[in-house]
Amino acid sequence: MVQQARKVTSKTIRNGHNLEHVNPNLTELFSLKGQVAVVTGGTGVLGSVMAEGLAKAGAKVAVLGRRVEQAQAVVEAINTVGGSGMAMAVRADVLVRTQLETARDQILGQWGRLDILVNAAGGNMPEATLAPGHSFFDMPVEGLDQVLALNLQGTLLPSQIFGEAMARAGQGCIINISSMSAGRAMTRVAGYGIAKAAVENATRWLAVELARAFGSHLRVNAIAPGFFVGEQNRALLLKPDGTLTPRGQTIIDHTSAGRFGQPEELLGALIWLCGRGASFVNGVVVPVDGGFSAFSGV
Repeated sequence: MVQQARKVTSKTIRNGHNLEHVNPNLTELFSLKGQVAVVTGGTGVLGSVMAEGLAKAGAKVAVLGRRVEQAQAVVEAINTVGGSGMAMAVRADVLVRTQLETARDQILGQWGRLDILVNAAGGNMPEATLAPGHSFFDMPVEGLDQVLALNLQGTLLPSQIFGEAMARAGQGCIINISSMSAGRAMTRVAGYGIAKAAVENATRWLAVELARAFGSHLRVNAIAPGFFVGEQNRALLLKPDGTLTPRGQTIIDHTSAGRFGQPEELLGALIWLCGRGASFVNGVVVPVDGGFSAFSGV
């Protein structure tokens, strides 16, 4: 007996899985309307731009940082563009569990849900960087400890605190921030490169663990920015007159785009990873680097 062909719809069952969103509206793939996001390190150059970008995509955004006055300035900029109530400033240190728990409860109390966590807090310290004329054997272990804690623990602890709320809801998206120094050794940058390599490994581990334990709607990915001029690296890359330092020139020579990135150029990858368009993307590290990681130098 020949069976009558069935019409394939967005609810078709294939291999035991419900295929939703087969033909979604393209705009919806990159919309974050109705979602709530938390950005740690939201007062930094990159973190503040990412917070604003999430809000422009429709999310309500909690700007988390140790300096609440600066967080409030970011919030005011977001509310000016998106309307009152789109953002809130939350004070917390990413290395202090009790402060993160208070921040989580404050956000849930205000908006009732938590969908996105961007772990943008991090950075380097002079004590974990080789100064000219010094070697690895001169580097104090305390400096390495501080940079490892800030970048690795400062990613894992917020992922525990905010990720738990996502796990209870059965859905959520965590975005970690890696670095070009994670995959390739860079001269002088010891502690930061080691810490970001650990963040990449943690991203993959968490992606597997959380999806297996709490379902495929809980995802963890990372963005690896190339070279962007910020507060911490400006003197390393640029002279006071704005021309390139020797190290800055070396970086540009190895970046096929021939320039540093603009913070807004991170937003395409960020919004994609957070939205429905990346619902089957988990455990990846996306470079946004102007071709730095693709170039052999030859």
